Amino acid sequence: SSDVCSSDLVLSWALLSSACAFVQGPISFYALRFILGVAEAGLFPGMVLYFTYWFPQSYQARLTGGFMAASPFAFIVGGPLSTSILGFDGVAGLHGWQWLFLIEGAPAFVLAFAVLRMLPDRPENAAWLTEEEKSLVAVRLAAEPKPQAREFWPAFGDARVWALGIAYMAVGAGGYGMRLWLPQIVQGMGFSTFATGFVVAVPYALAMAAMIWWGRSSDAKGERIRHVVLPMLLGAAGFLAASLSQSNAAMLLAIAAVVVGLDAVIGPFWSLPSSFLRGSAAAAGIALINTLGVGLGGMLGPLLIGALKDMTGGYAASMALLALWLMVSSLIVLGYARMQARGFTARSETPASTH
Repeated sequence: SSDVCSSDLVLSWALLSSACAFVQGPISFYALRFILGVAEAGLFPGMVLYFTYWFPQSYQARLTGGFMAASPFAFIVGGPLSTSILGFDGVAGLHGWQWLFLIEGAPAFVLAFAVLRMLPDRPENAAWLTEEEKSLVAVRLAAEPKPQAREFWPAFGDARVWALGIAYMAVGAGGYGMRLWLPQIVQGMGFSTFATGFVVAVPYALAMAAMIWWGRSSDAKGERIRHVVLPMLLGAAGFLAASLSQSNAAMLLAIAAVVVGLDAVIGPFWSLPSSFLRGSAAAAGIALINTLGVGLGGMLGPLLIGALKDMTGGYAASMALLALWLMVSSLIVLGYARMQARGFTARSETPASTH
């Protein structure tokens, strides 16, 4: 069941995160981080699919945006908190970085058991809903247009899935690139380690608010494509401005635009695959898109920034390249929209509904 699977993933995530406190060298660290990535990979696609079991399409952007707002919130709290925990060096004979890994696993460990109690598979299994409420949810879901793509394997050959996955690679590359490198960029401006945690928190505070507001805007207007393309272009403009900036203040402002844009896009973006995928096809398609965007893009972005920094001595070249990547990806999203508007069908399916 989905609640048991989610609980297992979160519990594995917690234990593996904490286990990183006891690595003995690069090999054990890489091995644990790889296994942690495997455990983590299924949670977000599973939650996107889970939302479709409970809420109609007109709620998907705000739900995904609200759910993923936890990510920038983690930076708001985690940045200053992490710098404080690093000060535990020597407590109980452990280094500060070991305490950081141990403590970060604790909330996920507790939540793994809460998931079993609080997240039933379907509305009809929810003990905290009345029969009338269960019936109302069922009626709302039954009235939804039914996506035609339902089979697991054909979803991997759907051009729309690949278009969205390739487009999302730029979002993953830029987003994860900033998450990894922003503290070093800020420290390079002369901020102390302690101050860096607070400076990094500012753009993520803005991003958290933007994710919630932009997702609600997309649902309220019943519009998806502009709500995906515009924040991608904001991120591209931010990267381009950062690559050309001559002052620390201008660069921080540009990076804030990047963070806001690449986080705000998440809610509206993930409402797209659920508009034409259902059942096992949704599980396959959402997982593939997430693998391309977060897995591949999230790996390439930080590597790209690091490699070009080593080659050029700065961040301008990588940020210019990420800006170009986002602009190309926004065109791919527009191409996806044209496929939908023309009634694209995957193999023998009948035309799917569009937004």
